[in-house]
Amino acid sequence: MTQTDAAGTTRGGAGVWIFRVLLVAGAAFMIYSWFSPWWSADVAVVKGTDDLVLHPWGVETVAQVRANSDASLYSMPWFFAPFTWTYFAVSMLALAASLFVNRQISLGRFKLPLAVILIGLVGLSYLVAVGLAYGIGEMRAASIDTNFIGKSTFVDPQSDAKIKMVSNLRDGYWYALYAGAALVVLALIRGLFVRKSKA
Repeated sequence: MTQTDAAGTTRGGAGVWIFRVLLVAGAAFMIYSWFSPWWSADVAVVKGTDDLVLHPWGVETVAQVRANSDASLYSMPWFFAPFTWTYFAVSMLALAASLFVNRQISLGRFKLPLAVILIGLVGLSYLVAVGLAYGIGEMRAASIDTNFIGKSTFVDPQSDAKIKMVSNLRDGYWYALYAGAALVVLALIRGLFVRKSKA
């Protein structure tokens, strides 16, 4: 049952809407981070910068890199992009559903609002995705004796030429990290804004 103060303001209802605004902002931040570059590399022999750009769904390359390098060095398995886009769609649906669901889930002796579980799972899974992106990047770089971050030199298997490269984490990576953390925090503090209804 919502509580009202002396002026008749519905505090429970106001808290719900404040939380919804915060959650929509968190979801929007996640979307923005998803479409922002997470990592990029500048290959010395290729004109311009951002010759390879990492997004959550894979690596984009400029035409010269595609034409003169082995795609297996930077590409992911065929199922990777569909899997990541499915994850993104499910995450958005979960956050949208959490705005309106009121059910509680029993976890042993504890009962948690389904909305808290949905928001928390999206936030935690996004943090895991950020960590996996870095870990996979490190492994792929190590497999060709280069640095995932910083300056390095690698041998192009097609031409046997030594090529210099500089790579860096981009703002999108940090935005994704912050977005995941923000969603976890929102899950933890939901109870401060959305109170249990009393019969």
